[in-house]
Amino acid sequence: MSQQPVLFPYSDPVFVADPFPLYRQLREEGPVRRAVIAGGLDAWLVTRYADGLAALSDPRLSSDIRDASDPRLMAQLPEFERESMISNMLRADPPDHTRLRRLVSKAFTARRVAGLRPRVQEITDRLLDAVAPAGQADLVADLALPLPVTVIGELLGVPADDRYDFQRWTDDMLLRGETMPDPAVVNEAWRRMRAYLTKLLESKRARPEDDLLSALISARDEERRLNEDELISMTFLLLVAGYITTVSLIGSGIAALLRHPGQLELLRADPGLLPGAIEEFLRYDGPVSPGIPRFAREDVEIAGVTVPRGATVLIATAIADRDPARFPAPDRLDVARQDNGHLAFGHGIHYCLGAPLARLEGQIAIGTVLRRLPDLALAVPPAELRWRPGGLRGPARLPVTFSPAGPAG
Repeated sequence: MSQQPVLFPYSDPVFVADPFPLYRQLREEGPVRRAVIAGGLDAWLVTRYADGLAALSDPRLSSDIRDASDPRLMAQLPEFERESMISNMLRADPPDHTRLRRLVSKAFTARRVAGLRPRVQEITDRLLDAVAPAGQADLVADLALPLPVTVIGELLGVPADDRYDFQRWTDDMLLRGETMPDPAVVNEAWRRMRAYLTKLLESKRARPEDDLLSALISARDEERRLNEDELISMTFLLLVAGYITTVSLIGSGIAALLRHPGQLELLRADPGLLPGAIEEFLRYDGPVSPGIPRFAREDVEIAGVTVPRGATVLIATAIADRDPARFPAPDRLDVARQDNGHLAFGHGIHYCLGAPLARLEGQIAIGTVLRRLPDLALAVPPAELRWRPGGLRGPARLPVTFSPAGPAG
């Protein structure tokens, strides 16, 4: 290929605030591009929707980082990723992936998630009760962060008194506010998290309860289907995956509406559009950016380009989800958009297990904000919003103003 490898400017605040002009340029230049990703490592970037959809379900592309040929890839991972992510279903292929996913899939069925609706609404109302009289809030700190950590904590059985520590450690590892990570802070947070999870699982083993962690322990101890590393890794994945992406969905979704007031008013006037609007937020500015890594088990041809065995393939879902060949007027936010088959939750066997829960929390959180906070507006110019750098996209803060309101009635 004649093009020079693209270097993603992760530390450039202009790119962090709005990566989509570069994404559009890359998609227009070609369906498969060489890229330099975090840590200075090479990857093959898949930029178009049809190719990305096919790649996400191609068995020749592995989710297991140990299939990568470049030893630097494993070496540059933070300690927490090396220890926590290798043994869970996100980084596993069949048959291990099949076994691990089966253990937790019943907890995230659409029916069981729908049963959580009253509790999610109760938590949302309590959080907004605390800020509604003030006429101002940071909807990341006051809603988008605490809502999903409370919900996933209750589902898994994390004691309420421990959730603040879990949130703080996760933020240090993955969310990191407006700055790139400090490796020492990241590793210390993981050590504390691992020690905590080890102690929590010991407690659940001694005194099982009606929660998902107790069920996982039972599967491990009675059926010998989870080893100890897998148990800790799976617990970490469920806690983190059930938290950080939903933070981004809520924060980015509200930010998108505030930057498009016509769409906000359309949605406020017709709440029936909300389920489709959630899909549009995920397509328009999804939590994972630019995309999902895979590793070539063999030489693989993608869009006429041969990707060599062992290469890292970055399936750029955030770029593909604005492909005009799939979505009319893809750079326009349209809460009434139909046929919104975005890739923000992935595709194939690794399709996000927590998608029903994320959708439910997004609908309730954003719908309740629109209903309960009149005259909602950004408290700063849109250009002054600060976004988190790295692969988990979302606003670091979302300062807003609104007409003071009373508690939910």
